[in-house]
Amino acid sequence: MPSSEIRILSVGTALPGEPVDTAMLAKAFRMDALWQQWVDTFIETRTRHLATDLGTGEQYCSLADLATSAAERALAASGTSADDIDLVVMGTAMPDMLMPATVNVVADRLGVNNVPTYQLQSGCSGAVQAIELAHDLLSTGRYRTALVIGGEVTAKHFDLKRDLRALPPGQLVNLVLFGDGAGAAVLSSDADAGAAAIRRVFTRLTGLGRESGQSLEWYGAADRGGERNPASENYKMIEDSVPGMAVEILEELLDDLGWKRADIDYLLPPQLSGRMTPRIVERLAVPGAEEVSVVDVTGNTGNSLPFLQLEKAFAEMAPGERGLCVAVESSKWIKAGLVFERI
Repeated sequence: MPSSEIRILSVGTALPGEPVDTAMLAKAFRMDALWQQWVDTFIETRTRHLATDLGTGEQYCSLADLATSAAERALAASGTSADDIDLVVMGTAMPDMLMPATVNVVADRLGVNNVPTYQLQSGCSGAVQAIELAHDLLSTGRYRTALVIGGEVTAKHFDLKRDLRALPPGQLVNLVLFGDGAGAAVLSSDADAGAAAIRRVFTRLTGLGRESGQSLEWYGAADRGGERNPASENYKMIEDSVPGMAVEILEELLDDLGWKRADIDYLLPPQLSGRMTPRIVERLAVPGAEEVSVVDVTGNTGNSLPFLQLEKAFAEMAPGERGLCVAVESSKWIKAGLVFERI
C-alpha cells in the first residue's frame, strides 16, 4: 500500500583527513600572503578537508571510500543492516570513474545486492534530487527502506606542478572554494518515533536559455593534452543569481505547505562559501530560525553538504521542530528544496 509519509531515520557523514587551512594551501600552491588575504576577504572559508596529500599530490581517499564510511555510519545510527536496504540512490558531480558507477561500488562494499541502484550526475542539487527520487519510489509502496548518498572528491583535479599564479579567476577560485566529503541518509516508509518526516521535497531545472555558471570536463586519452580547462566557474554570475533563486525556493516550499517563515525552526541555506552564505541567509529573511551552516570549516563539498547540515540539525532538533533546506545547482541552474519535521 502506498505510503503518504516518508521519514529520514538517520544521517551519516565522512570527511577525509585533518582540516586544511588557507596557509597550508598557500604553501602547497606556492602563493604569497596577498593571495591568502584574497581568500580570507572574498571567500571566507577557513578550512576544508582534502582527499589529496598536498605534499605529494597523491590521492589517498576516493569518493567510494568516503561514501562507504558515511553510509556505514547512517546504517549504524538507524539500526539498519545491508539486508534491509531495497533501494540505493546517489547524487554526485564527480564520480570516481565513468564505469562502474560509484553507487554500485559502494553498494558492493556494504553488501547490498539485488536492489535497484541509481546514480544522478548533478552539482549541488544532487543530494536533494537523490532524496526526492528515493522519496517518490518509497511512496509507491514497492520499497520500504532506501539508502541515499551524496558526495564529491574535487581535490583530484589539483595540479600541484602547475604555476597556479597564472590561472584566471574562474579557475583559481575552484582551488579554495571546494572540499571533499560524503554523506548518507536512511529513508523509510515505516513509522519511527525518532525520525524526521519529509513534508515537502522538490527539484526543478530552470536553466532554459541561461548561460552555464560552472563547467567540469571529462578527459579521454585523445584530448587530455588539449587547451580546455578541466574546471571553470563564473563566480560573479553565481554570486548574483543564487540569493534570488534561494528566496524563490523558500517561498515555493512555504506556499505549498501553507506555512509562514515563522514556522521554520532550522534553516539549511545554500553553502557556496563562508562569504556568500551569510548574504543568502540575509536575503532569505527567516529571523526566527537557527542557521545550520558548515561551509566555512568544510569548504563547498557539493552533494555532501545537505547531509552535513542535516546531521548537525538532527543533533539539536526537538520533536515538532521543523527544518528547511535550500540547494541551488549552478552549472545549469536547478532549484532544490526539502522541508522536514522532527517526529
